[in-house]
Amino acid sequence: MSKRFEDFIKNNREEFDEVEPSADLWSRIEQSLNLQEELPKKPETKTFSLAFVLRVAASVIIVMGIGFGIYLQSQKGAKGIDLAAINPEYAKQQLHYASLVETKLTELKSVAKADPQLYKEFSAEIAKMDSTYKKLNNDLATSPNQERVLRAMIRNLQIQTEVLNQQLNVIEQFNQMKKGQQNETKNI
Repeated sequence: MSKRFEDFIKNNREEFDEVEPSADLWSRIEQSLNLQEELPKKPETKTFSLAFVLRVAASVIIVMGIGFGIYLQSQKGAKGIDLAAINPEYAKQQLHYASLVETKLTELKSVAKADPQLYKEFSAEIAKMDSTYKKLNNDLATSPNQERVLRAMIRNLQIQTEVLNQQLNVIEQFNQMKKGQQNETKNI
């Protein structure tokens, strides 16, 4: 079919050449180009495709995730000291007193509903001692004398246990005193 089309054009070429562009056509094209060059160019605004923005966001999230993971690993490494490697006996004592403190704290929290003001005062004292314990725990990793820091941690837990026992005794005495006063008012 293309051969027939080419033959048709060759045979009728004069009929196609009869319409020619005007002589001033090229001058008008030149003038319009010159006008376009003279117009101030608008600054091109850069647009980003959604796919590009999503790739950048995903990259940022991945980099932040990796950084956070590295941070957690470094923190875990600093706090993950094997106490038994320092001194097995101290490690047992530390575990024992830490569990005692947790038990006493749960007992103290059960009292919070009955007397929130008293609980607030008692928990503030324990919070101070606990912050000291946490500081000692952080210092344990970098201390040249880890056994001494571990003894200080155990001593802190012993003091916390003693204070919690005293606080629980005070609460018990306070509750007994309340019951005694209620019994006296009933008898009257």
